[in-house]
Amino acid sequence: MTDQIQVNSEDKTRESPIHPIILILDNLRSAYNVGNIFRLADVCQVEEVITCGYTVTPPHPKLVKTARGCDKLVNHRHFETGLDAIISLKKSNYQIIAIETITNALPIWDIPIHFPIAFVFGNEALGISKSTLEQCDIFACLPVFGYKNSLNVANCAAVVTYNAIRRIS
Repeated sequence: MTDQIQVNSEDKTRESPIHPIILILDNLRSAYNVGNIFRLADVCQVEEVITCGYTVTPPHPKLVKTARGCDKLVNHRHFETGLDAIISLKKSNYQIIAIETITNALPIWDIPIHFPIAFVFGNEALGISKSTLEQCDIFACLPVFGYKNSLNVANCAAVVTYNAIRRIS
């Protein structure tokens, strides 16, 4: 007889620390990507998701569908621009790191980081807006080895967030 392990995915008895990480979404086009990032924010217990510009915010139906309830569990707020979000966070001494495919960006695992920290993710086609990018403290990227020069923004956010959590200790 095989023993079965039962997992209750609704069991919220575990107490996970809130990590001092904020995810800033600068003009993301896809509500599905935003919903996926809300799920990431919940499973990683990040401090907050900040939507900027025309990035959808809860309770947008496509975001809600993908977020699967995480939009109700994750702290979030909206700013008119990414620049406004950065100005607000710098007053509280957040290190602001742009995740972008620009020439002088260093691999995410090679950059010095300190907490609290905010990562800025930009539009899937246009990247982070220039005014927002200019106010970031560091430019980082995920190195790419194939023919395409970028990764889906939600997947990228997952790699970046888990890398930061690993470095907290």
